[in-house]
Amino acid sequence: MDSSSKAATLSLALVLVFLGSSSAQLSTDFYSSSCPNLFSTVKPVVRSAIAGERRLGASVVRLFFHDCFVNGCDGSLLLDDTSSFTGEKNARPNVNSVRGFEVIDSIKTRVEKVCPGVVSCADILAIAARDSVEILGGPSWHVKLGRRDSRRASQSDANRNIPPPTSNLTTLISSFRSKGLSVRELVALSGSHTIGQARCTTFRNRIYNETNIDRAFARQKRGNCGRTSGDNNLAPLDLQTPNGFDNNYFKNLIKQKGLLHSDQELFNGGSTDSLVQNYVKNPHAFESDFAAAMIKMGDISPLTGSRGEIRKNCRRIN
Repeated sequence: MDSSSKAATLSLALVLVFLGSSSAQLSTDFYSSSCPNLFSTVKPVVRSAIAGERRLGASVVRLFFHDCFVNGCDGSLLLDDTSSFTGEKNARPNVNSVRGFEVIDSIKTRVEKVCPGVVSCADILAIAARDSVEILGGPSWHVKLGRRDSRRASQSDANRNIPPPTSNLTTLISSFRSKGLSVRELVALSGSHTIGQARCTTFRNRIYNETNIDRAFARQKRGNCGRTSGDNNLAPLDLQTPNGFDNNYFKNLIKQKGLLHSDQELFNGGSTDSLVQNYVKNPHAFESDFAAAMIKMGDISPLTGSRGEIRKNCRRIN
């Protein structure tokens, strides 16, 4: 075989290896043999947490978003700060905001008793996010698994990669596209704001200074969010059914009752207006697209094979 043929063969082999590894990184039956009772172990913990505080369902879903958008779905957000790195919990998008870590801790403790050293924290978070949506009345989906846990976290990467609630539509589209997510997936995933609450600091400017907002809605929100006070006071992202997963979030946008600036940007005379209108008319399309987008987001840069580790404690590396 001449040198050019050898080079071509080697090149083809490398392509096949790459394709094989990228297409088979995660699978829905990854733990079918090593931890067959995984799903039945996780869900009761999630259900109990949500029964105690409905808001925790939204908090767990948000943890998954904020984990995946920073160097992939690797559980890095769950790590506490150490002497060797400053973690993501105190990054601008997360500080005094992300919550639900205790739910993941409880699940990990339960899973370790059933299958010690087998299931990653990153996978536990992916399952818990799915269960949270389903328990709150939303769709279910087959979670792809096989992620391993990161051994580092980066506050600077979290500051850079998570779009703030002040983002305009162009910024949102660019941010999601950088993660391999389409405009349709951006709108569908934003529908997770049909559950959960936001702090006054994240929507103060909107209710006092923006014009594309329902006046009565803005006036109502000012009652719990002063111009210079009440920073941590909460308001539901979906004023109609804040604890139920449905399409009311999109109905609110059409009425100019989006709480966050970034929410209302999805229905403000731009390219995503038609997607919002479609999800208002067809809630089943929203649920289907949301489930598919959650699966795709879960595929962002996972650690697999020999990379990373299976943490014994989700808050620290082994």
